[in-house]
Amino acid sequence: DVLDPERLIQCPYNKHHRIRACRFPYHLVKCRKSYPEVAKELATCPFNARHLVPQADLSDHITKCNDKGFIEQDIVNQSSGFQREQMNAVSTWQAPPCDEDWET
Repeated sequence: DVLDPERLIQCPYNKHHRIRACRFPYHLVKCRKSYPEVAKELATCPFNARHLVPQADLSDHITKCNDKGFIEQDIVNQSSGFQREQMNAVSTWQAPPCDEDWET
């Protein structure tokens, strides 16, 4: 189950590390510092920071990444929501009452 926080994920920096999914982001930060040479060879997916792939494979990963659809759907939802808000926006502003008489 992909949503199971207890499932084990293999570390991209050290293949012997198997980390629980709920701890994986913290582990990535720690291992990136411990393995700087490996870190230089890996690229982070723009759709999911948990996806670290060899730099040469990044463009291929981007076209096939499952999380790409979630991001694209969020963009569509946000832009359509913004357009609806703009179309339904009605100003409720009213000028404050003015008791001043500039003619006298």
